[in-house]
Amino acid sequence: MKSTLRLLRNQSPVPMAARSALRMPLFHRNDATTQMQAYSAVGTLYSIVHRLSESTSQVDWRLFRKSADGRVRYEGEETRTQVTRHAALDLWHQPNPWQTGQAFREATQQHLDLTGESWWVIVRSPLADLPLELWNIRPDRMAPVPHPTQFISGYVYTGPEGEQVPLALGEVIFIKTPNPLDPYRGLGPVQAVLTDLDAMRYTAQWNRNFFLNSAEPGGIIEFPERLTDDEFNEFSERWREQHQGVSAAHRVAILEKGTWKDRQITMKDMEFSELRKVSREVIREAFGIHSHMLGLSEDVNKANAEAGAASFGKWLIRPRLDRIKGALNTRLLPMYGAGNLEFDHDDPEPPDRESDDRERTSKSTAFATLVGAGVDPDDASALVGWPAVRMSPVPVPGDPVETMPVPAGA
Repeated sequence: MKSTLRLLRNQSPVPMAARSALRMPLFHRNDATTQMQAYSAVGTLYSIVHRLSESTSQVDWRLFRKSADGRVRYEGEETRTQVTRHAALDLWHQPNPWQTGQAFREATQQHLDLTGESWWVIVRSPLADLPLELWNIRPDRMAPVPHPTQFISGYVYTGPEGEQVPLALGEVIFIKTPNPLDPYRGLGPVQAVLTDLDAMRYTAQWNRNFFLNSAEPGGIIEFPERLTDDEFNEFSERWREQHQGVSAAHRVAILEKGTWKDRQITMKDMEFSELRKVSREVIREAFGIHSHMLGLSEDVNKANAEAGAASFGKWLIRPRLDRIKGALNTRLLPMYGAGNLEFDHDDPEPPDRESDDRERTSKSTAFATLVGAGVDPDDASALVGWPAVRMSPVPVPGDPVETMPVPAGA
């Protein structure tokens, strides 16, 4: 009997978290901060994430009322109707007083691509308990509070001053890409290439410091005897004045009582250009983005540019839109108490004109074949997926041809 009651209380089949310790942001630092900082430090990462988030945010959204039987389409028949006025639609177009719908969606996708997580905090009406506002929250400031049997009991937001704000389940919508090692957190592409991102950032910093701080020529200066403090300070100051900085690079060094030993490593020896190119390719592979979408045109022609654009819409933008759509339909819309509504997005894939032409030609051939075989034109139109086609009478040889009277003076 006790075991039966315990099973009824459990909302997860197995314990998902320890009973004694909760992972709080104060004691378990979230690496999301480092991942978001890389966005402004590595140009390749900025280009990729900006292109993905901007493209995702520009797709239009619509609200539909589903049919009573739950079908979406049946034999080409639309069984849902578009809703043009609804509180949920107004909220999605203007989530809060400071963000447009596009800006909100762009920030959402930025967080997802950089950290694998996106958090929305909901402001609800105290009277009707309906959502009034949606706010993007930084992933590094949010943490779920695990429950031993119910998976999650709530969330905790840690503010800039360290203050902790508890949030109920109904106040938060959490979108993530699954993390195979942690069911409570997300996992994004940046975690997989963080080492390569560091290599690109350090390479850029080394190049910068080479011009700003390098006292050329590089090497070791040896003196036969120990210098006094005054002599050392005077020599160091004179060396910096004569050789440090871009304007003083590669000057001839004149030494007094000192011996110069060259230990310079050239830029060619470091092969930084190849290192940065390899790191750029690794980052692109992690996101699965075509080089053409980043403005790289070394090997781009019309065919692979169109293929890259189609792949971008199908394999990168559509899954991101579907992830957001799932959160809207399963978490946000139920707060309005309407189970027959659903959000949907427009098609993010560019039109394929060649494919459309081939389909049109194929349907025309099939229609002509069916009609030529004696099939009624209306039935032939339905079979090829066309609306009813008006057929002009075919003139038969020998039949009188009607002519229109010609007005006088024409």
